[in-house]
Order: sequence, then C-alpha cells, then structure tokens
Amino acid sequence: MDPRHSAQEVLLCDSCETVPLQSHCKLCHINLCVNCVGKHLSDSSIIHNVVPYLHRSSTPTYRKCPKHVGKNCEMFCEKCDIPVCSTCVTSGKHEGHRLSDVLKKLGSKTQNLQKDLEELETRIYPRCEEMAYDVQTEKAELETKYGKLTTAADQQGEILHREITAIVNQRKSDIAEMKNKHLAALNKNTDEVTNRITELRQIIQDLKKILASNEVSLTSTYKSRNSEFRTLPPKVRATFPIFSPPKINKDQLNEMFGSLSALSINTEHGDTMKSAEAVSSPPVKPLLDEPRLTATIDTGYRPLSVSCLNEEQVWTRGDNEIMKLINLRGKLLTSEQTESGETPQDIAVTRDGDLVFTDYRNKTVNLVKNKQIQTVITLQGWVPLYVCSTVFDDILVTMISDDGKQSKVVRYSGSTEKQTIQFDDQGHPLYSFDFLPKYISENNNLDICVADNKASAVVVVNQSGKLRFRYTGHPFNTEESFDPRGITTDSQSHILTADYYNHRIHILDQDGQFLRYIHNCGLYGPYGLCVDIRDNLFVANGDNKVKIIQYL
Repeated sequence: MDPRHSAQEVLLCDSCETVPLQSHCKLCHINLCVNCVGKHLSDSSIIHNVVPYLHRSSTPTYRKCPKHVGKNCEMFCEKCDIPVCSTCVTSGKHEGHRLSDVLKKLGSKTQNLQKDLEELETRIYPRCEEMAYDVQTEKAELETKYGKLTTAADQQGEILHREITAIVNQRKSDIAEMKNKHLAALNKNTDEVTNRITELRQIIQDLKKILASNEVSLTSTYKSRNSEFRTLPPKVRATFPIFSPPKINKDQLNEMFGSLSALSINTEHGDTMKSAEAVSSPPVKPLLDEPRLTATIDTGYRPLSVSCLNEEQVWTRGDNEIMKLINLRGKLLTSEQTESGETPQDIAVTRDGDLVFTDYRNKTVNLVKNKQIQTVITLQGWVPLYVCSTVFDDILVTMISDDGKQSKVVRYSGSTEKQTIQFDDQGHPLYSFDFLPKYISENNNLDICVADNKASAVVVVNQSGKLRFRYTGHPFNTEESFDPRGITTDSQSHILTADYYNHRIHILDQDGQFLRYIHNCGLYGPYGLCVDIRDNLFVANGDNKVKIIQYL
C-alpha cells in the first residue's frame, strides 16, 4: 500500500507526506497541502499554476518554457528529446531539427508508459516473483539433495575401505603362512645338522680312546666313516618373498570410486522471456513431418560459416577476409576484417554476443569486442581451424600441428588452456590428420561434437574427452559416401551436420542414432550451420544464400 494513503484512503501531500493535500500544481503535476503551497511558490524561476485539488484538469497542460518567461512549450524537438517553445525554435538552436506537437508526443509517450506498466504488472513482475519462489524452493531442497550425494560418497568410501582392508588382511595372512613354512624348513635343517654334530663328537671321542689304549683288537676292528661324513647335510636356501606394490593410478582409482556428473547451471537471459515461458529444462519439440523453408538471405558471396547473434542477426564468413553481420533481409549491419588479410577459418559468437574467429595465417584466435580486435590465443607449432563457444563461455578449438601429423581439440578459458582432447582410451588418435574441415559444436549435455571431414565421421566425446561414439552416415545407406562439413546442436540435444556432396542435413539424437534427413528446402552444397534460440536452423548454402529452416 502507498504510505501516503491511510486506511481510509486519505490523500496526503506529495511534498511533506504527512498533511492531507488541498491543492495541485498543474505545471509540476504535484499535490500540495496548505503549508507546502507557499514553499512551492517561492521558487521564482518557474511560473507555477496552483489550483484547488478538485479543480485540477485531467487534460494535459503545456509546460512553461524554463528559458523564456510566459512561453508555453507547444512543440517537441525529436533530436534534442526536449519540449521547446516558439522562441526556442526561432533562436536557431533547433534549426533543421525535426519538430512535433508536444501533446501528440506526450500522448505517444503516455501510451508507451501504459504498455510498459501493463507488461511490468502482468508479465515481468509475476514472472520475477515466480522465479524468486522457485529459487527459494530449490535452496530449501539444497541440503537434502547434496546431503544424499555426500552420504552416497561416504557409503562408497566405506565399501572401498572394506575391500582394501580385506586385501590387506589377505596379504598379511599370506606373509604369515610363508614365514611359518620358511621357519619349519629351517628347523628341520637345524635338526639334521645337530644330529650330525652329535654323531661326529661321539666318533671323535671314540678315536681318541683307541689311540690312547694301544690295544691291537680295537685298532684292527676300527672302520673309517670319514668318506660318509665328508658329504655335509643339505643346507636349506630360501628366497625371501618381495612385496611389489604398483604405482597407484589415481585416474583408475577415481573411476573405480564412481563419477559425479557435472553441475549444469543454465542462465536464462532476459530475451528468452519474450518468447514462451522459458524454463531450465526446455520443452519437448517433436520433429516436423516435413521441414519447411521460412526465409532466404542473399549474402552476395559463398557463405562458409554462420553464427547467430540473435533471432534477427547472423554473422557470416566466406572465402575472403571479410566477416559480415547481416539481418534477415540481407542488409549489411557491420563487418570486420582479419588483420592478416587472410580468410578467417571459422567464426563463432560468445554468450556475451562478441565475435570469435580463427586466423590461419597468424595462428591466432581473436575476439571482436566493441569493434576492437583482441588476440586471445597465439599458438606455437599448431594451426587453429574451427571454433565454438560453450555454455560456460569457454572456447573450443580444433587444431592441427604444423607438420599435419597430429590433430586435437583444446578448451580455453580466456587465454588459459584448460583441456586437451586428442586420444581415446587405447591411445589411438580421435581425429584425422589433415587440414580439411573439422567444424565443432558443444551439445546441451556438454558432449563435444566434431564433424571430421577426412574421416567421414562425426566424432562425439563427453565433457571429459572420453569417446562416446562415431557416426559415419546412415547405417542402411552404403552407396553414398558421407561428407560432413558444418555441425550444430539444438535445445533438444539433437546433433545436426551438413552432408555437402549429398546436399542434405543429417539429424541425430544425442546418442548418435539417425533420426531423419533434411533434403528439401533448396539445399545445395550445405556448409556451415547454426541454430538460434528458437531452434531455427541457419544453413550456409552453396547458392550464395543463407537458408533458414524450421524443422521442430
């Protein structure tokens, strides 16, 4: 409730906000009490028009000109965006400016204000309230859901601890058993040697008695056993066991413990609220039975890459150094040129709406921000090829070594290298070695999709770089070779790739299963692809045009 209104709806002075109002200034559009009228009129720089509140007129009145006494502002200067009087106009300060009737302008602005108020009250404010409620609900569930994750991690840790303890106890038991066997062998050997020593002592003692007695009978009956005793009892030789613990592979241990899927936080920008109610989980959109062409943009040259800035504007690049931003009617809005003068290899648009492009000659990845080109990444020994921007505003770049013998995908945050994707689990290269197209796109599930033209395959890895699948064309079409060029993904996590020589587009689900072709809509040598926020497909076509296709 407005604090100036009491429970009985007593209207209070706009100035002091404590005393009931009695008057109204038609010039300043302010309500005043008796005490505040005098103070209001004391400002002699303006000729006020104070009337009793009940006598105020609902018809708009002309504003007094603040520069020329006694003059009403009957006109509005469109260039200066201010009301002006006839003297202002003849003064020369507004010469050549477009003038309009101030009351018509006021009526137009009042209508706009009314529309703004209606939108704020009926759409924006309720939606914000709903979002605030949703956030509070999610915050309330935070402890419970993350507590379950922590409990699951603790339980898995206890299981691993038990398994490790069992293994340790088994090793200890094995060690104790070996020790007992070794000791038993040594004890047996000790008994054999001890018996031999006892026997030898007895024989030595007997020989000494015979020699001391000089008795012929004893000497003649003595039988030597030295040849027998020269062979000593066998000596036990045992090799002690060795415990050889391998180096702990933390990656394998981490994998054994269990993986944790990434936290996906999708920020809905204001422009998504203009369309139907945007939610974090996109609504299901089935494929149309027949895709339809909704617009064609004449670019004036052969477009090779396209990247949507918004629903009305798209960046394009062809086979020269110029990158063009055009609208849906083909009107050139702005352009940028590579500093090297070479054709940019690829373009992309960041979440902030900035243009990114790769420069083959300079081996750089560049950002165009506020009409200024900034070199973000400079490579050594590698050539940047194709590029895309991710949901977390990282940059993914496909690249090839200078000697053409290695290919990889690298993730950058700004200028910092965060991840390199090059080999599968068996150490085999994921991507072919050549300078042919390797367009790249990130899917909604954070998979990284590369259209590897030389390999005739779409190679998809998860966000950790682990190979998920390779798509090599329709499984039942073995007569036509698959020729992938551009690639993009949509809100349904579909993967779309351009099949250049076959003049069509393949639509796959997020697991690489073929869903359908788009082979109508006048496609001829389709190359680069992108989708806007409404899932309209933009195709860089071979007839110097960009085709816009609705397929959902």
